[in-house]
Parts: sequence; structure tokens; C-alpha cells
Amino acid sequence: MPLVAGSVADLARSPEMRAPLDWFRRERTWINEQHLKLCRIPAPTFLEQKRAEWMTERFRELGWESRLDRSGNVVAALPGRRDSATVAVTAHLDTVLAPRSAEEIKVSGDGRLLGPGVSDNGAGLAALLALAAAWSAAPPFPDASLAPLLVANVGEEGEGNLCGMRYLCRNSNGSRPKAFLVLDGPNTDHITCRALASRRFEVAVTGPGGHSWSDYGAGNPVHALSRAITEFISTAPADPTPRSSFNFGLIQGGTSINCIPTEARAKVDLRSEKPERIDEMASLLAACVAQASEAENSRATGGRVVARLKEIGSRPGGELREGAPILSCLLAVDAFLGIRSRLDCSSTDANIPLSMGIPAVSIGAGGQGGGAHTAAEWFHPESRELGLRRILLALCLLLLAE
Repeated sequence: MPLVAGSVADLARSPEMRAPLDWFRRERTWINEQHLKLCRIPAPTFLEQKRAEWMTERFRELGWESRLDRSGNVVAALPGRRDSATVAVTAHLDTVLAPRSAEEIKVSGDGRLLGPGVSDNGAGLAALLALAAAWSAAPPFPDASLAPLLVANVGEEGEGNLCGMRYLCRNSNGSRPKAFLVLDGPNTDHITCRALASRRFEVAVTGPGGHSWSDYGAGNPVHALSRAITEFISTAPADPTPRSSFNFGLIQGGTSINCIPTEARAKVDLRSEKPERIDEMASLLAACVAQASEAENSRATGGRVVARLKEIGSRPGGELREGAPILSCLLAVDAFLGIRSRLDCSSTDANIPLSMGIPAVSIGAGGQGGGAHTAAEWFHPESRELGLRRILLALCLLLLAE
């Protein structure tokens, strides 16, 4: 079928589609309640199990067969529907920060959800449940084979290294989905169809330690690490093209103000639209670490420091091929719904399938949000329905186009 606005209009106005689309409007309260409940279950990276178990039970209550795979992903399908040869709709379970208590996730007077993870990725997970509920209440297609696979996956944030999506794409025993629609965060203003590559490193510097006065002169790991960071920042490429970034997001070391540390560590994230630039920055980082340890040892009158650089994560890049049906479907739906979206490049779960040549895009799940990866994160459900209608229409178009 030609993927034009007219096709979307015909689909949206069909009796079979009107019912699930209307379900999103009628069940706003239920969706908001599920969103609040799931966000109150802490799910920091590598500790997603309780939230995964909760999602598994919700899918089962909604009439979907759900299970945890060996990586910890929640995989849900309609009864009798095989995992293979279909489109997967995914949303990551984990958050950068986790609430210290359920009460930390709350609703403000203006209807906003407040607290860690309510936007990224509470919005995506709530959309998965809404999609599952709407599909069960009013199936858009009578044929169960025209149904998606729903996945709440682990390991997208922090040092998860996209482990859940890697498992889904590489260890599915021939049942790998044909395409991926990734729901990540709120808003409807973007379609991520280019995967931003990244590499992550840990810099570790060790030394003998000692007393700040009596052992003064011993190699100091914190001094060496600080010098390495400063040198890298001052010499890193400033050319805006290709767009690149680096971030020293975590620095640790020392036990007391009057103790020479025995260890100092830093973790750095390197990103670029061109993988070659990442390799250049990685080489520069290694050189700066080596030079800094040499400089510290050259001034030391006691024990020496030893520096090590270890890669702790790598996200491959990739790009959706021109004319891919998944992008055509989304653009047609956006035209029909009046959504002005832009194509962008970002680092998401879509990195893995895109790097393997599997069609994938990442989009927001609707609503409005901000403050991601901070304690001040928020989500407002206003306009969530638009995002859910967008997801369902694009998904159905894609399923029909297979």
C-alpha cells in the first residue's frame, strides 16, 4: 500500500482502528496510574529485575503471554503468536537515577509526574502497557499474526552497554524481529534514524599512598588523574565538524584529606557522528594518561604511580537505509496527525539493530518531559494521546507493509 497521508487516513477511520485509538482517550487515567506505579519500582541499570517482574505480570493481566529472557528482558506476545517475523516495539526498563522511596515519585498539583525516571523511560514503558491494553481490548486486526512483539529491555543506560538489545538481536535463535520501533522518553518532535556511536573508558591510577606530610613526595594518583583530564580537555579537537563530545562523568579517589590516595578513577564517555573521530579521541586520551603518569613520577621522590586505561563500553553507529518502510510509515503518520518531526542522530537502543542492518527508529512516546538523568526529572501527560496514536498507526502501517 502506498505510504501516504491518504492511506493513514483510511486506516485511522476504519472501524477496526477507531476503537483502539479511542481507547487511549478513554483510559487516560488508567495509563497515568500505570505510569506512576512502574516508576515507583526502582530499576537502576543491572538491577531492573523487580520492575521487569512487575511488567511481566501486567502484560499477562492484559492477555499477553510474557516471559523474561536470559538477559532479563520482558518479552510479550499474543497467545499463539511466535516471536519471529514481526515488528518489535521496545522500551528500556532501566534508569540513570533510582528513587530512594516510592514517595519520591509523586504527582504535582498541575498533573506532572515528578522524580527520577518518570520521563526517561517511564514514558516509554507506560506506552508499552497502553499499547498492550488497547490491542487486547480492541484488536486492530483479526489476524493474530499481524501483531507486534512488545519488549521491556534491560541495560540501555549508564554502563549497561545496550546489553538487553544486544541479546534480543543476537541470541534469539532465529526468532529475531524484522524491525524495531524503540520508545525512549516523551515528546513527538524527533525520529532517531541515525545511531550515534560512542566508546566509554575507565582511567585508573594507583600508587603506594601514605601520610600527606611524612610521605610527601610519593606519587599521587589524584594528581596524576587530574593532570590527565586537564591535558585531554585542553588538547581535544575543537572542530565542530563532525559533531563530537566527551564527558568525564565520574571521578573517584582518596579516603581522607590528609592521606595520599592509593587509587583514583575516572570514567569518560566519547561520542561522535564519525567513528573515526572517536578513535582519535581515544588515542588522545591514552596519550594524556601516559604523559600524566610520567609527569607525576618525574616529580615523585617516593613511590611511583601506575596508570591503566580500560574500555568499558562501546555503542556501534549505523544508519537507516534510504526509503526504509519504517521511516516512510512514521513520516506518513506525522503528516496525517500534523506532527512536525525532525530526523536526528542519537545514542539509543536502536544503535544495535541499525548497526546490524535491521530497520529501526527511536521515537518519543508522547507527553512532555524534561530534566532527564537528574533528580528534578518530570513528565506531563498532556498530549500523551497524540504520541500513542502515532505509535499505533505507524506500527499498523508497518505490519501491513511487511
